[in-house]
Amino acid sequence: MPRTPSSDLRRRRLGLELRRLRETTGLTGEQVVERVGWAAKSKLSRLENGRSRPDLADIMDLLDLYEVDARTRDELVTIARDAGNARWLRTYPVMTARQRGWAELEATCTLIREYAATTVPGLLQTPDYARIRILSTRSLGGVPVQRPIAGAEEVELEISARLARQSILTRENDPANYAAVLDEAALIGRGAPPEVLREQLSHLGELARLPNVTLLVLPCSTVVGAHYQPQHAFSTYDFADPGDQSTVAVEALGNDMILTDRTIVRTYAQVFGLLSRSALGPGDSLQWISAAASAVRP
Repeated sequence: MPRTPSSDLRRRRLGLELRRLRETTGLTGEQVVERVGWAAKSKLSRLENGRSRPDLADIMDLLDLYEVDARTRDELVTIARDAGNARWLRTYPVMTARQRGWAELEATCTLIREYAATTVPGLLQTPDYARIRILSTRSLGGVPVQRPIAGAEEVELEISARLARQSILTRENDPANYAAVLDEAALIGRGAPPEVLREQLSHLGELARLPNVTLLVLPCSTVVGAHYQPQHAFSTYDFADPGDQSTVAVEALGNDMILTDRTIVRTYAQVFGLLSRSALGPGDSLQWISAAASAVRP
């Protein structure tokens, strides 16, 4: 998965603002580096050109030096925090490029909408369900799809990374708003033992009760209409900053597509709206999930 447009846009915007502030003060790059006490002279250049992930302490030093007003300071600190808040990813060295791409998008957005065609989305998975999915996507019919099947320790670390991504839905401060249309095919648990499936469905029921989470079930018997119903999973990401273009991510075997073309993004948003209107409502979906969990037999 390529670098996410959200993180790139935020870094570039932050860099442009920092350069504008420096030029307004009349300081040269060398003077700034000397006054804030940075050892690397190229550090400021990398920040102003959006080529490095901003460190919040460094940004605060620059804003102090430039004596910016409170409003500008708050705005730039927020941008810097959003542009750099995926630094925790380094804690999980085994996280795949695909997972890192998802995490970058998820960490900076305010609204996520997902259509799940065949499997439960990663943000909603239990550890045991995630383990099954990770192992199955590493090898398909004996042919590696993403990476060779790893040892148990590496798999567990990757599961931990996936669970860390889920914190955006439950964090105390500004949890992301999340909506998903779950096709019935994604909830029948192909390849998942009954106890794993039951736990996963129960977990979905718990998440559906969160005020920022909406889960809608699309039964197989539902006729979506004469419109196109996608055969693949996709996710859309909206951001608080209007300068960040809404983004669509489409899952594929071994590779994913990140789309930012406004027409394409609008089309996927319309498709998600169609699927949402065709699916069961939130209350009926919760009842469906609860009944499905109770119906799972060993």
